[in-house]
Amino acid sequence: MSTLIEHDQMNNQRLLPRIALIACGSFSPPTPMHFRMFEIAKDFFKTQGTHHVVGGIVSPTHDSYQKKGLVAGTHRFAMLKLALQSSTWIKTSDWEIQQAEWTRTLSVLQYHQNYMNNYINSPLEGDMNGTLPGWMPPGLRERQDGVQLKLLCGADLLESFAVPGLWADKDIEDIVGNHGLVVISRYGANPEKFIFESDLLTKYQKNITLITNWVPNEVSSTMIRRLISRGQSVKYLLDDRVIDYIQMQGLFNCKTFTLDNRKPTSMNVFCCGENESIASAKKLLPSRNGPGQVIQVVTSEKGTKVTTELQRIGSASDESDAKKKKTDAVNV
Repeated sequence: MSTLIEHDQMNNQRLLPRIALIACGSFSPPTPMHFRMFEIAKDFFKTQGTHHVVGGIVSPTHDSYQKKGLVAGTHRFAMLKLALQSSTWIKTSDWEIQQAEWTRTLSVLQYHQNYMNNYINSPLEGDMNGTLPGWMPPGLRERQDGVQLKLLCGADLLESFAVPGLWADKDIEDIVGNHGLVVISRYGANPEKFIFESDLLTKYQKNITLITNWVPNEVSSTMIRRLISRGQSVKYLLDDRVIDYIQMQGLFNCKTFTLDNRKPTSMNVFCCGENESIASAKKLLPSRNGPGQVIQVVTSEKGTKVTTELQRIGSASDESDAKKKKTDAVNV
């Protein structure tokens, strides 16, 4: 009987519209709640039987976003890779942090959706001229229909649409109208009221999926950074591998090895990449780290190939007035 049910579910998935979910933000550091949103959304669409979720993508923002507590993108990408090792369907993309400057959320959505659909529609023998980026959902060519990429977010991002000067109306219209929002809100919140009070959101409310999170978690990146800077334990609030990485790199004003009452252990995944050159590069770290300097193993997914190099991490560039407004208005 169970085999028949699984067979029916697979047939239904073949008929349902395909969607992927993407979350944009600082992830400084990434918390379990950042990833719980994906699981909550996937369960919702599976229960409703309206869409087939083919994958999840986490896109950390560019360094020039320059919000308080934002560490270098290489560190944030590394922590995301470590935290998502156990996930079979949520992947992280470094496209945004590899750009020359801060990129609008709409552009991030457009790039990833276009890349997936170009791959689906490209000649099979071409395979996009090489190895696919690590964030790509598997099995996209099992069907010929396209994939719609939806922005996954919390209710605070939805409400930020009303902040004057923070979002361009055209960007909001394109994001909601052409992609769609999946909003995870806590019990007792009233995102419906906010949508009702916005003529633009009301116009596209059919493209906004509201999901209640019945298991609230108030742990935020801001709270984590505060605890770390005070030398207090964040055990069970972050993945152990992320805690080890923070301690090894001395991030967020970490001054002691007491974040989880133990010294960090060695990690199988040190940074962004997965190729063998990282193992040899890692050996260089202890002898070359000087006061005020950090040697970082940096990998990038430019196009279809992954490259690895060592570089010294310096301070980020000054923020523009527009980015200052964005930083002050939203505390992701």
